[in-house]
Amino acid sequence: MPAGRGHLALPDRQVTPNDAADLQRFLAWVPDPRGLRGRRYPLLPLLCAAASAVLAGARSLIAIGEWIADAPQPVLDVLGFPADPLTGIRPAPHAATVRRLLQRVDGDALDAALSAYLRARAQPPEPGDALRVIAVDGKTVRGSRTATATAVQLLAAMDHHGVVLAQRQITTKSNEIPSFQPLLDTIDLTNTVLTADALHTQHSHGTYLRRRGAHYLALVKKNHPGLYAQVRKLPWAEIPLDHRTRERAHHREEIRRLKVAAFRHLDYPGALQAIQIVRWRRELSTGKLTIERVYLITSLDVHDATPAQLATWIRGHWGIENRLHHVRDRTFHEDDSKVRTGHLPRTMAGLRNLAISIFRQAGDTNIAAALRHTGRDHTRPLRALGLT
Repeated sequence: MPAGRGHLALPDRQVTPNDAADLQRFLAWVPDPRGLRGRRYPLLPLLCAAASAVLAGARSLIAIGEWIADAPQPVLDVLGFPADPLTGIRPAPHAATVRRLLQRVDGDALDAALSAYLRARAQPPEPGDALRVIAVDGKTVRGSRTATATAVQLLAAMDHHGVVLAQRQITTKSNEIPSFQPLLDTIDLTNTVLTADALHTQHSHGTYLRRRGAHYLALVKKNHPGLYAQVRKLPWAEIPLDHRTRERAHHREEIRRLKVAAFRHLDYPGALQAIQIVRWRRELSTGKLTIERVYLITSLDVHDATPAQLATWIRGHWGIENRLHHVRDRTFHEDDSKVRTGHLPRTMAGLRNLAISIFRQAGDTNIAAALRHTGRDHTRPLRALGLT
């Protein structure tokens, strides 16, 4: 389904540029899981307050509750909390109220709303712009593991600028493969290039992506022995070098050599080229040298992308680890979090994705510094989310 400013992964919702800046217009489509009796606080203010708290650096449910409790009356007014008819004071909800809501809210609906909001905020590509690159990768929320249940696993799609476009929870006792296509169904894949690890080098995935108008860069390993042998046995020694980089960082020196071979008889849907990457890595402290050969296939033709672009996109795939998963683990301490009840692990991950993506769209590269800056003023998260 197309997911630009005019189309969302929500029921027939047309979006104007003004709508795209306001988070409330998207969260309005999330159903309230609570019964009517005893419902004191509306759903929208509670969700917006939780999102604002995470944007201000809240790492836990306790921290979210503290941020809301400390919010001044004008902030509670903007968030939409109702005023007491007698005193005119807007009471802040108790932390337990927020916790109970977040553990029951529909994870699919919340992720769809947050992802649609982030996609709508993005500037639409101009005609003739280069292909947009999207990385797909999974993450295990380790702290959600219990004595009787495995840890929650989440699959995310992120563009190479660090903005999360979709997230989906992987079914218990399953893996990432069945969740790949449902994850991408809500994203407009026209003129995109999908990167993923070798697990997603599946014929059904290749067919799906080509049918959706997307290209792919698929990693080929020995889990597909026939395809791996076909690519590995190409006459790479006779193919000229197309791209080479040399870097020195993190106490090591690395040389990356890339070769591309146009080959239209690969046993994979729509594959037009095979790629070999040879990595020479030398540890400067020990002098140890390692050589690694990696093979990929792509539906891109020789005229669609240069070897330098291919090298950048292949290496950029691991940005989903550095720009998203690493930040959630190190800055938000996600793996140390012990929230396990209901949908809490997925809900908190979705709110962290939202905060990280908002900062990426604003051009911030240091997420920890951006959180500290936003946390110094209760109104800053509201402005970032379009609530004021």
